[in-house]
Formats: sequence, structure tokens, C-alpha cells
Amino acid sequence: MGFSGHLVFGRSPRSLLEAPLFGGVGAGDDGVRVWKGRPGGWQTLELAHGIWRAERLPALVAWTGAPACFAEVHDSRTAVVTGLDADGHRWQARLNPDGAADLPDEIPVTAERALAWATAAGVRTSAERRHIEDVLRTRTTFAEDLFAALLDELDFPETPFA
Repeated sequence: MGFSGHLVFGRSPRSLLEAPLFGGVGAGDDGVRVWKGRPGGWQTLELAHGIWRAERLPALVAWTGAPACFAEVHDSRTAVVTGLDADGHRWQARLNPDGAADLPDEIPVTAERALAWATAAGVRTSAERRHIEDVLRTRTTFAEDLFAALLDELDFPETPFA
């Protein structure tokens, strides 16, 4: 049985868990894991179901003043990623979809929207749409790994290994 829950990605000089929308949930609490941060204040939270709700994405963007996204992960097999920028532009992608894959003609549009979101986030992306499309078409064991790969391909600063 894999991970089921949410991955929340955003930028802040403070811990994302300090945002009021998390209601005092802490890094040591059950069902909460903080991934190693990325340069520039980019953070990923791994949250068990029940801690995060999709309706909170606009509040997170408002609190951080920066674009953010989250992935709803189901048993590590598949994930739905939703991104939002400060102007209210939203995009959505499926990672590792079960059976009913995204229509092939939707993938380029989704990749373009993801690139626009990264640009709105202030990332100086040199990513090519076809590379993003490759990630969206990839099938792998863990949807969480695809989420990290998508952020890497969008040219968000990579997590230091040290």
C-alpha cells in the first residue's frame, strides 16, 4: 500500500505549516512530513488525507503571495496536480493516470499551462514543452516521484542532496 494524501508545494520564507489555513498542524504531527526544501524558499509538504482540502489553494497563494500547487495522490499510483498563480490562473494535470489516460491532445495544452504557471512563480524556466509532456506521459511506480520530476522539469530549483 502506497501513500495516499496530498503534496502541497509553495514558496515562503517561513514554514508553510505556519499558514493559518493549516490550523496549527505541525511537522512532528502524525500524517505530516516536510520534504527537504528547495532553494529560494520552495517547500513541499506531504499530508495525510483530511489535513488538506483543495479549496485551500487560493488561501495558500494569498498567504505566500506566490503561485502554489498541490497533488492529490492515490496509493502512490496516480495523482492529480492543481496549480494556481496570484492572478487566479489555474491548471491541472494527471500523473500516472489509471486506465483512462488524459487525451493525447490535452497533454500539450496542460504542459503549456504548467510552464506559464512556473513563469508566473518567477522561475526562469528554460524548460521545453516536450519535456513537460514527457513527464505527463510517463508511467512509474510512484506518483510522488513524478510530482518531484515535474517540478524539476519546470526548472524549479532542485532539492540539494546534502
